[in-house]
Amino acid sequence: MKQSQTYIPTLRDVPADADARSHQLLLRAGYIRQNAAGIYSFLPLGFRVLERVKQIIKEEMEAAGLAEVLMPAMQLSDLWKESGRWSVYGPELMRLEDRNGREFALGATHEEMITSLLRDEVNSYKQLPLGMFQIQTKYRDELRPRFGLLRGREFLMKDAYTFHATEESLDEAYDTLFAAYERICQRCGLNYRAVLADSGAIGGTDNHEFMALADIGEDTIAYSDESNYAANIEMATFAVPPVNALPDPKPLQEIETPDQKTIKDIAAFLNKPEQECIKTLLLRADEDYILALLRGDHELNEVKLAAFLGVPSLEFATAEETVSLMGASHGSLGPIGVSSDVRIVADHAVAALSDANCGANKDGWHYTGVHAGRDIAPAGDAIYTDIRNVVEGDLSPDGKGTIRFARGIEVGHVFKLGTKYSTAMNATILDQNGKSIPVIMGCYGIGVSRLMAAIAEQSNVEQGLLWPENVAPFAVHLLVMNVKDADQVKLGDEIYETLTKQGIAVLYDDRKERAGVKFADADLIGIQQRIIVGKQAVERNVEMSVAHAEKVVVAVDDIESKLQ
Repeated sequence: MKQSQTYIPTLRDVPADADARSHQLLLRAGYIRQNAAGIYSFLPLGFRVLERVKQIIKEEMEAAGLAEVLMPAMQLSDLWKESGRWSVYGPELMRLEDRNGREFALGATHEEMITSLLRDEVNSYKQLPLGMFQIQTKYRDELRPRFGLLRGREFLMKDAYTFHATEESLDEAYDTLFAAYERICQRCGLNYRAVLADSGAIGGTDNHEFMALADIGEDTIAYSDESNYAANIEMATFAVPPVNALPDPKPLQEIETPDQKTIKDIAAFLNKPEQECIKTLLLRADEDYILALLRGDHELNEVKLAAFLGVPSLEFATAEETVSLMGASHGSLGPIGVSSDVRIVADHAVAALSDANCGANKDGWHYTGVHAGRDIAPAGDAIYTDIRNVVEGDLSPDGKGTIRFARGIEVGHVFKLGTKYSTAMNATILDQNGKSIPVIMGCYGIGVSRLMAAIAEQSNVEQGLLWPENVAPFAVHLLVMNVKDADQVKLGDEIYETLTKQGIAVLYDDRKERAGVKFADADLIGIQQRIIVGKQAVERNVEMSVAHAEKVVVAVDDIESKLQ
């Protein structure tokens, strides 16, 4: 493609509202342009990168045995009401009505749509397993779209679904798709981790997120420094150290602590470290109240607590509820003398405390000398479980190494949905015994436009982008330094035609611009292999470089052998 005939509007200055490195460079290099918050146009270069990423994904999905389909973006609300998600998905679901008052949603995801397709056509175990995928624009009304393509309101996504008669069949497909996702990440040149994750609003069990490691990432990854263990911090666990025999308990003492409400306040007031304080939080699970106990320096993991309680979500009790139920405000709560109407759930670390302090359930008063085994429950009692976020230095749950943290961008997610949607939407088959059973499902998503941004976030240098060759918009960037020099233009045209006929994608900078402008634009655009036609054209020599390495002089006849 001749650069004089395409649209690549490069920018010299960093856009003021672009915080992420990928966002800055994709704008500056002329790959994308913003139309509204979280909504972007893909310009010629950006579209070519998207197409190359899509091709990698398609190849791996088809190799995994899935067939490509395309489903509607507009989905009747009836389907979402069948699954129960119309009222619970949240404000991110973009809803609209047609002229007849019928309710629709712009597809944020397609579990309901694909389930409705299969239930009308598939009725026997003999027709399974089946797998299908699509690459389509999705819509989510993000509250705070940011970081360019990393969190948008309109984005390109690959979603795939598999259907099974048995759990064993689902397990096999899950492993196959997991391996396909690993190959996709590798072929795209990503530094990534596959991590255990929470399924969120989609539902299901046994799921992994594929995270591109990047400082700008919104997710925290906990990983072992000596093994392959990795998990989203919401799901990360650790090896619980045994509780040693606690020292002889000190007497429980109630003391006045005026205006001391936070763990930091209490620790300073009592001259004790925060890890010897008991953090007490009151939450509501449906109609039940839960008192969650943590060591003072630890943070509650609501996902873990909700899973332990077997509830979909939790809410913190209001100030009014807290005073009514506990007789004290937040900051003065504790587990001693609590009503039987309140269930106590304590983290494992609390069981190891022997001279701790906690709220006395009277405003401005706390207990000291709290001994977990005497005043709360003996170690090993059913109230103790894992309800906290891991911290760096925790023992890895597989017993190999310790936990470390990294930031990550979620680019893919694989789920075992089970029968969540097929049961709700009556998608059943007859099994080998003629019994009607719900179809078992798997779900596998990749944010295609987000994947492009994640690659850009990892693949750049000071001068600009530096795409991995598998996803670069062109294989070669050919630059003619002086279009007023007939020898340079003639040689540039010859190289362009020769390489193009050989099936090599070439971006040919034939513009009437100064050499400095061409080099600056080439640095921004980020094609690794570069051919420069300059003053040595009369001798049929050019300069070549790869990834900003030192230029070497090459005879025209040797160009093909020098290209990687």
